[in-house]
Amino acid sequence: MRWAFTIVVVLVGLPITGGHAQPLSPFATAKATTLLREKYGCLGCHRLGEEGGQLAPALHDVRTRRDAAYIAAIIRNPQQARPGAAMPRTRMPEADRALITRFLGGDVANRDGTAPPASADASAPAAAPAPSLADNNGASLYRTWCAGCHGLTGRGDGPNAKALPVPPARHADAATMSQRPDDTLYDTIDGGGAIMNRSARMPAFGGSLSPTQIRALVAHIRSLCRCAGPAWSRDGAR
Repeated sequence: MRWAFTIVVVLVGLPITGGHAQPLSPFATAKATTLLREKYGCLGCHRLGEEGGQLAPALHDVRTRRDAAYIAAIIRNPQQARPGAAMPRTRMPEADRALITRFLGGDVANRDGTAPPASADASAPAAAPAPSLADNNGASLYRTWCAGCHGLTGRGDGPNAKALPVPPARHADAATMSQRPDDTLYDTIDGGGAIMNRSARMPAFGGSLSPTQIRALVAHIRSLCRCAGPAWSRDGAR
């Protein structure tokens, strides 16, 4: 069904109204797709064509449901655009953000017909954190950010698990988790699966969660597996 995915990718990069910028080149379209699929973990929750997760709205037809301003805003800062959204704010170079925004349809044209600069709202004041982002309780954070894939009890059986090409980690598995240092767990939550040579479908949460919250998640994972990391890694420092 590769051809069907290719058709969807080609169509998603096209404007649906005269208010959008010109269509992306084939190279830019392929690059945007690769970024969504292999670098930023977006397809862990969203579908693009016939692949991707089931926790969040599909991306290939988002422009038919949302206007360009909303698309651009939710990519830049999900919690500001939609307070309480369980979508992490992804840290990425501005060039990547601009490309993905344009690919998905968030490229409102100026009156002269040109696309606006990608950093047009970069100086906007940060929104107050949503209530969930002020939560330092590991169990609550896990339920909001992790259970969709890993399951409430960490058995890798969340509602999204079957949609992923690589099974989610089973955090309740003491034999496996006892081999993983706390630093590895922290870095994977903070930076996502791709940078840790694990599944690229796991997004990075460090743009939305504070270091204190990530440590709370690590501690909760340890409570699920009822285990500690390797002895050599338990120096208590970070």
